[in-house]
Amino acid sequence: MSLLPDPVTLLPAVLAAARRAGEIAMAAYRPGARTSAGVQSKEGGSPVTEADHAVDRMLRAELGALDPGAGWLSEESIDTPDRLERVRVFIVDPIDGTRAFMIGDPRWAVSIAVVDDGVPVLGVLHLPALGRTYTAIAGAGAQIDGAAARVSQAPSLSGGRIAGPVPMLDHLGRRGLDFLPQPKIPSLAYRLAMVGSGEIEAGLASTNSHDWDIAAADLIVHEAGGRLTDLSGRRPVYNRPSPRHGVLAAAPQRIHDELTAMMRRDQP
Repeated sequence: MSLLPDPVTLLPAVLAAARRAGEIAMAAYRPGARTSAGVQSKEGGSPVTEADHAVDRMLRAELGALDPGAGWLSEESIDTPDRLERVRVFIVDPIDGTRAFMIGDPRWAVSIAVVDDGVPVLGVLHLPALGRTYTAIAGAGAQIDGAAARVSQAPSLSGGRIAGPVPMLDHLGRRGLDFLPQPKIPSLAYRLAMVGSGEIEAGLASTNSHDWDIAAADLIVHEAGGRLTDLSGRRPVYNRPSPRHGVLAAAPQRIHDELTAMMRRDQP
């Protein structure tokens, strides 16, 4: 059994670690210009920077010190099966939205989740270039920079602001939905968290998102009064052998069923 403190007690230390991670990344971030960090290609072709690795190392050391018995899953660490034996695991994306970070787009985030038995109990999403931080604790609500976060109170999807991959937005349009498609939001975690803050009515994720992309944002959405599920209405389960997920949809509870039903119709 993990000896990690309860999430309320743990939050200040995790939040402090996220902010220090942001400082490390910001040292190599150049607004509107290419990062000063070295860039490499990972297997599969996606980019990774020296800043991603530096943040990952720092977070693994600092979070691991909070509970040496907790498991670890990060986009930039080698995955090992021992995490599956742990009740509690840290799930981390050192820089969610690396491509945005590389070109000076501020919409990238440090994402940290604490997951117990497959369910997020603490989430921190820190966007240092935007000066914004989301936090959530299971059963205690979500906040943005210390103020309560709540989903949109829109009564339906019609006329709503929806963010997601263009093919998914096109699918909704072909189903006859009148909505306001949003410009691409490069960080998936930020895209989903914007549902929790009420800035958009719905956020979509195509297949093959990973635990580290969504775990913190999932809790933020949930605690702000929304839902993040697959198209059958099932909430993601984390720290499984495969960290990949299928198509996901986030929206306020009152319109979530409407969104998933529309996404299921004649899927492309």
